[in-house]
Amino acid sequence: MLAAMQCHAQQTARQWNSEITAGWNLGNQFECSALGQDGESVAIGDPDGADKAEIAWGNPLVTKKTIKAVRDAGFNAIRIPVRWQCHISNPSAMTVSKTWMNRIKEVIDWCLDYNLKVIINVHHDKWLESRPLYANKEENCQKLALLWMNIANELNKYDYRVAFAGTNEVHEPDKWGKPTAENLDVQNAYNQTFIDIVRATGMNNAKRHLIVQTYVCNADYGLYNGDFIIPTDMEGNGNDYMSVELHYYNPWEYSGSGECYYWGEPYKQYGASHSDENTMIKFFNKLADEWSAKGLGVVIGEWGITNHFKASEVDRMQENMSYYCKTLVSEARKRGFSTFVWDNNRFGNGADMFGIFDRSNNMSIKADWVIKGIKEGIADSVK
Repeated sequence: MLAAMQCHAQQTARQWNSEITAGWNLGNQFECSALGQDGESVAIGDPDGADKAEIAWGNPLVTKKTIKAVRDAGFNAIRIPVRWQCHISNPSAMTVSKTWMNRIKEVIDWCLDYNLKVIINVHHDKWLESRPLYANKEENCQKLALLWMNIANELNKYDYRVAFAGTNEVHEPDKWGKPTAENLDVQNAYNQTFIDIVRATGMNNAKRHLIVQTYVCNADYGLYNGDFIIPTDMEGNGNDYMSVELHYYNPWEYSGSGECYYWGEPYKQYGASHSDENTMIKFFNKLADEWSAKGLGVVIGEWGITNHFKASEVDRMQENMSYYCKTLVSEARKRGFSTFVWDNNRFGNGADMFGIFDRSNNMSIKADWVIKGIKEGIADSVK
């Protein structure tokens, strides 16, 4: 715990984000369901197989070498998505099992040993995420408060390099489109509950960087029509220690499903997506005008590019993926946003192939075009 005890100056959320050159997601690891458990289950408990959840989706155990490889590749922050619902030893108090909490702390300690900033969240807790409805609102807010009280108390001694994010992609099952007023109201209630309870634990948590979310982490459901309500922080904090999180897989047909093979003005001749650099720049400007101008930080908690190509054009298509990564990282950093690329350790050609480091092969870099683009984006942002 020595790394956690070192003196690191308190920072505002905007300072915290601006110091991140590039962040990485430890995806498909600690947000897994327990071995043998339905990933969509809303059950809260500590079932058999829970302690081995981090390998339930086929990835090997995280080691300190995992974290070092990420640092050595040029990243200086890691987002650690965590599912808590299958590690609850006392559901009435939402108490986290000591085995699970100690494992999360171990990985946080490794990150801090390498001076990486960290985000810990509540990710794939389906009792919370999949029921943004009035029928569940009061119960869910009570459970969320208890859960975050326990997490915040356990992690309170960590310095300001460690940030907390309240929820993840809250949405009704299979409904990714426009939310109802009810959905939005429940998400806003989750955000306020999270802020209130973490601040109430005091000490380092009184001014810790806390990250709240738009509905389904889609900024379109937060930027317009008053959909997103900035939570009220404790007296004296203003908006200085909060960020808004969004996920950016835009355009989805290029970055996520892989149906479109090219993006950006220099690649228009090859049939690039209609969504291009100008689309991204206008959107990022809107984020800055709406949230940065109010003192809030902006966290792009997930973004990525699925590996997709035609064998006859693979070099040019991967060059194009590098260009997308460069543009996104550069434009985000110019505005002080932090970015965390999604890595699910899946490799191949097509949809959802977001793997970068091969965790089963000594963390070798298999998507070097992604790393190349990120590094070029970092360099371009400081010109």
